[in-house]
Amino acid sequence: GHTRAFIKVQDGCDRQCAYCVIPKARGRSRSRAQGSILAELQALGAAGYKEVVLSGINLPSYGKDTGADLTGLIEACAGVAGIERIRLGSLEPDLLTDRDIARMAACKKLCPQFHLSLQSGCEATLRRMRRTYTAAQYALVVDKLRAAYGGAASFTTDVIVGFPGETEADFCESMAFVERQRFLKVHVFPYSSRPGTPAASFPGQLPEAEKAARVHRLQTLADGVRAGLIGAMLGARDEVLLEKPLSSNLFTGYTRLYVPVAVKAPGGRPGQIVTARLQSWDGERCRAEALPG
Repeated sequence: GHTRAFIKVQDGCDRQCAYCVIPKARGRSRSRAQGSILAELQALGAAGYKEVVLSGINLPSYGKDTGADLTGLIEACAGVAGIERIRLGSLEPDLLTDRDIARMAACKKLCPQFHLSLQSGCEATLRRMRRTYTAAQYALVVDKLRAAYGGAASFTTDVIVGFPGETEADFCESMAFVERQRFLKVHVFPYSSRPGTPAASFPGQLPEAEKAARVHRLQTLADGVRAGLIGAMLGARDEVLLEKPLSSNLFTGYTRLYVPVAVKAPGGRPGQIVTARLQSWDGERCRAEALPG
């Protein structure tokens, strides 16, 4: 009954972020054999799936233990019959090289929507989190991806607020950075202490009420940016994967840029990809209408 398939291609993580238990819980990075992935994709394509999402704990590290690489896997997946759209799960920005970006942009089946893990837009907070990039390096990767797609790419991310030691100034720096990056969607989370992680014993633990207030402030800002970005898309055409039927001719779905829509498509069926024109935005979904042909 699903129209989009998720395929886990990698597990574990070699990084040591101060707030994360995954390396202890899942172990070191391990890649699934490409032959196994392609066999599953072939079965999915034969079953009528047109869109797949490649996922992993640290997806860009795929192949580091086997001599393969993520872009090579994407290219191989694009050759599987029946698969028309490929998406990627969360990406660590510092692992995307210029060559990776060029190869991804050349793969027409790869949707130009990227979930780049951020966690904070404040340089000091990123250092305390033990992330392996700076905010400036993150912004450079976003700029390179946008340039590779001629500006026709969208970005989503995750941000943690209220990390131990995060001052009001730190939080405002992170907010300003998020606003400048013009994310299509931001998932905002309050910092949550995990026993056994370094951050659990860091000084400067913030009250829950302050963390909740910062979540609200950042989410409100991010939602405003989202509304502006989608508003600028109204009147444009994009391909939509029809998913859940709301009536005999109305379906939910997502564009290639990952804009959620309710699309009028008489005679359509779940799993079909149609070209539609975006018409209006209600804060949750765009109303759209499938175009003839």
